[in-house]
Amino acid sequence: MTPRWHIAQANIGRLIAPAGDPRVEEFYRELDRVNALADAAPGFVWRLQGESGDAMDLAPTPDPQVALNMSVWEDSDSLFAFVYRSAHTPVMAKRRQWLERWDGAYQALWWIEAGSVPSIEDALAKLWLIDRYGPTPRAFTFKTRFPAPGMGGAPVDMQPDPWCVGTA
Repeated sequence: MTPRWHIAQANIGRLIAPAGDPRVEEFYRELDRVNALADAAPGFVWRLQGESGDAMDLAPTPDPQVALNMSVWEDSDSLFAFVYRSAHTPVMAKRRQWLERWDGAYQALWWIEAGSVPSIEDALAKLWLIDRYGPTPRAFTFKTRFPAPGMGGAPVDMQPDPWCVGTA
């Protein structure tokens, strides 16, 4: 029997200022609303969160201004709809106001067995894979989305907005 697959996503960035600085105040103010949108979105399964209810109190790297977001979705279409076709999109469009330009892949997608939860280390490894080898069946972006394991077929360009394709 073929396992059922979900799609995991991670995105990473470095804030232009530390928490509490007025330059990132709007970013922090939007977190609860955007997370509530994700939690209620069709196809949503899980998101990374610390004790605060979001991922901002977690430390994915030694740099305290690096922020990592991860979530799991039933399928790539549900994730794509949330990222590019929901109330999340206008907030994401402002990311350059709050985040430095990231040198390398800032978004990674990968297939996981339904019921499993990715780790921060998984996310960092998938971002590294894209940086090192480009999109592959093990780590990819919406621009070059690979089918779930065992499904066969060629990669698909889901046509993300040109300003947000997942790599620098």
